[in-house]
Amino acid sequence: MNQNSVPATIGYLRIGVGILSWAAPNLTGRLFGLDPAGNAQSPYLLRLFGIRDLALGAGTLTAGDDAQRAWLTAGLACDVADVAAALMGRRAGYLATPGALMLLAAASSGVALGVVALRNGDSPPV
Repeated sequence: MNQNSVPATIGYLRIGVGILSWAAPNLTGRLFGLDPAGNAQSPYLLRLFGIRDLALGAGTLTAGDDAQRAWLTAGLACDVADVAAALMGRRAGYLATPGALMLLAAASSGVALGVVALRNGDSPPV
């Protein structure tokens, strides 16, 4: 991956996940190893997550250099919190191991991409 494309990749991934989570929360929940059929409130919660990622992605793609750094930092903070939430969910027993691993993989990937983007001081080629 070209280092200059890291923020754009982050932005587009967030927008994609955000749209999918908002438009098809039950499908998204199953893809992430959750049990939306077992929790009637999960579509609402997935839509909250979805709009967050959509906003973070759009902000990352449209911001100028200084503001983009703030959007990337906010996204990184969310991804770090998502890693912690997956670990806490597994430890507390309300996330099954396969779901927790899927959530950890997704959030950890976001952390890694965010760190790379912030370390390189990249701006998106949009």
